[in-house]
Amino acid sequence: MALFAVIGLGSFGSTIATQLVSLNHDVIGIDNNKRNVESISDQITHAVIADATDEHVLRELNIQNCEAVVVAIGEDIEASILCVLHLKNMGMNKIWAKAKSKAHHMILTHLGVSKIIHPEEDMGTRVAQSLSYPMVSRYMGLEDNHFIVKIEIKASLKGERFNHLMGNIPAIKTILHKRGKEILYNIDPNLILQEGDILVVEGELEPLRKLSARFK
Repeated sequence: MALFAVIGLGSFGSTIATQLVSLNHDVIGIDNNKRNVESISDQITHAVIADATDEHVLRELNIQNCEAVVVAIGEDIEASILCVLHLKNMGMNKIWAKAKSKAHHMILTHLGVSKIIHPEEDMGTRVAQSLSYPMVSRYMGLEDNHFIVKIEIKASLKGERFNHLMGNIPAIKTILHKRGKEILYNIDPNLILQEGDILVVEGELEPLRKLSARFK
């Protein structure tokens, strides 16, 4: 269990805060909007109405004791930048911040923010991926154009042999096969796939595109 702070409790910040609590972490949520704070006060550890652009306020809330801080301030770019500056002055090293624009992103980069988040762009990418590759239920991008992809076997592929579906694309590595609660890491090439089976694979984008054609 760790202590996190989320500054800005709009829909984006609130989602982060409640998800962290669901993962058994303590969360301090801060917003200068009373309605935002009241709407989440019974779902997180501490919800505070406060001005995060005031360094004294942040120190009084002991934000410096947090494992990490998420600056989820949305529309007010100046407030976001001021908040990050204060956190850096307080010695906070792990700061994740939401960026509203390219200019905002550039400033946050120069301030040394650990990770910059573009929620709308990230969600847009996920939606596009889901539309383009309907067999993919989840994916994670790695460096060098590599992805880890979770594939769910649909009814149309029931009865297919694993090696027939996955063969002839050597650039793709199958990490595991899951059926119900059973997980296999060493997969029999002659395994008959069933509806609802899960395959987790890894590879570069182009081989994954070739694989996707087999699921249509």
